[in-house]
Amino acid sequence: MAKELGIGMIGYGFMGRAHSNAYKRLNDFFPVEHRPALKVVCGRNAEKAKAFAEVWGYERVETDWRKVVEAPDVDLVDIGSPNDTHKEIAVAAAHAGKMVLCEKPLARNVAEAEEMVRAVEDAGVPNMVWFNYRRVPAIALARQIVDEGRIGRPFHYRATYLQDWTISPDVPQGGPALWRLDIDVAGSGVTGDLLAHSIDTAMWLNGPITRVTARTETFVKERKHAVTGEVKPVGIDDACMFLAEFANGSLGTFESTRYARGRKNYNTFELNGAGGSLYFDLEEPEYLQFFEYIQKQSGKKTESHLTGWRKIHVTNSEHPYMDRYWVPGTCIGYEHTFLNALADFVMGIESGKPTQPDFRNALQTQKVCDAVLESARTGRWVETGVEL
Repeated sequence: MAKELGIGMIGYGFMGRAHSNAYKRLNDFFPVEHRPALKVVCGRNAEKAKAFAEVWGYERVETDWRKVVEAPDVDLVDIGSPNDTHKEIAVAAAHAGKMVLCEKPLARNVAEAEEMVRAVEDAGVPNMVWFNYRRVPAIALARQIVDEGRIGRPFHYRATYLQDWTISPDVPQGGPALWRLDIDVAGSGVTGDLLAHSIDTAMWLNGPITRVTARTETFVKERKHAVTGEVKPVGIDDACMFLAEFANGSLGTFESTRYARGRKNYNTFELNGAGGSLYFDLEEPEYLQFFEYIQKQSGKKTESHLTGWRKIHVTNSEHPYMDRYWVPGTCIGYEHTFLNALADFVMGIESGKPTQPDFRNALQTQKVCDAVLESARTGRWVETGVEL
């Protein structure tokens, strides 16, 4: 008999939809013992929260997140609300003995993230951060290739994450839709919103980042606030570029901006090593490109005229996660990355082997983000303090 997993969803926006879809489809694709039950969704706007609940099938609506945390039928609190709410909700949920899932970035800064880590670890509650790109099958395959030693000694890691939705100076800041442009709510701009994904993926594939030097820019210095109408200085970073040193001796370059005209969600990485290279582009998520360098062996002739990049269509049943979906050659989408992440989390609580990234792992990404912003302020190399 399935075990009910009572879900309390905080937030009804973009991430609330993505997470809710995962809860509804989990048992359709993954043979886990727990069955999510959508108990309550919480949002500050009661009418919008009610409309969301009716579409997605939540049993009731709350406008005070504390009632969700205290609810006896809620086993798991999912934080899909703006960044400035993450710490308070997560700490309270942990104290109440709830499992806690949190959208990225974990917090606005390291101090908040450390408090959240202490809370979940002291309470001993299962926890995870939704760095969903780890669950793209092609990226999971990249990790498998690295683990198999096919890259060899790593030399370079380079990442880009480009968008274009804030170019117009008429775009306001703040409010329910544009809180990512409000420094008090978001904590940072593209560094926390976009590069947090790139940093998490980089350290998952290539190990800890030890120090960074960065440059940020805010192109539009003032914007009208969406709620008050007041023209205020913009505190977030519109663009960020930084150099990184990894603990394994390799070098990294990272670039992110919301001012790349024509780029909507352009997220790429390339890893170069002595034995091979990997390349991924989120705009073609079903593909992973792999170059393998094979040296001449005794008695065998290297066919150098056939050397080149392989474009692997990651849809076979032997590829990560794909045995749960369709026949080879058919693709899954963005929404499935959240489903895969949820499945890993639930299998983790059932097996007793917690999935990653948990709060402590996500704290390491937060340390890099803070070091990047500090370097941009000071113009100096900054040690990240990431656990080695």
